[in-house]
Amino acid sequence: MTDSSNVQIMRAIAAFFEQMTGQNLSESRMWRVETALRDVMRQHGLKDLSDLLYALQADHSDQIAAATIHCITNHESSFFRDLKVFEMVEKQLLPHLNATLPEKLLRIWCVGCSTGQEVYSLAIILKRQEELWKNWRVSVIGTDISPFSITKAQEGLYQQMDVQRGLPIADLLRWFEPVQDRWRIAPDLRAITSFRVDNILEPRAVSGKFDLILCRNVLLYFTPELRGRALTSIARHARTDTQLVLGAGETTIGANTLFSPSSEFRGAYQQAVTPVSQVMDRLAS
Repeated sequence: MTDSSNVQIMRAIAAFFEQMTGQNLSESRMWRVETALRDVMRQHGLKDLSDLLYALQADHSDQIAAATIHCITNHESSFFRDLKVFEMVEKQLLPHLNATLPEKLLRIWCVGCSTGQEVYSLAIILKRQEELWKNWRVSVIGTDISPFSITKAQEGLYQQMDVQRGLPIADLLRWFEPVQDRWRIAPDLRAITSFRVDNILEPRAVSGKFDLILCRNVLLYFTPELRGRALTSIARHARTDTQLVLGAGETTIGANTLFSPSSEFRGAYQQAVTPVSQVMDRLAS
């Protein structure tokens, strides 16, 4: 296979990836494709990228497609990643929600949760604040497009190097139990967390409204049009007082006018208040 034909095939696979996920695989990231997909080709007996492309075009819903999407997607995650964000959540957003929510019900949604560290980090914070949430119903749901990531999140079983990244030793000893050379999430955290496979561009695994939504480092790879679609999907599950947290390099500016920066919490967003949104809030309550 010539270099030019190989590049064309990689671009076709990148186009498939964008079609399925909405994420744009830039030329600068294209070099990752063949390296990332070697395990997929080996596991499914495919000799090269040409065979893989044929398999993808034959059936978008099969295991090869899911494995391909998983391998190309960025799954970078760690416990308490970007600590300042979690400090804001713990010290500002959650106390605010506790004081203002009309019912003793707190629902949190993590979009693009990868292998679950963000969800479990939030669960640890909620347990640290146990007195604050006494007699409340609290839940944290994580969604991700990759079935492989969701399976690992549901298992709640992490390697030593995973728990060494960002997780305080006191939380490790309190909320994990050793299982041979790995660490398993404690049942108390499992009880308030759940995970679903879902695509933020067409979410079907979540329902109702959430009080806090984290969608960090998901919109980075979307075109402005698709960022708008993703924010529209999020808005369907948010009220005007719902707090939305994006990644450090992300913004709602230029995507749509559904969300605007919070006047009270730096780095958070809320739905823009309009007569229509106020009516929808009343109908949903």
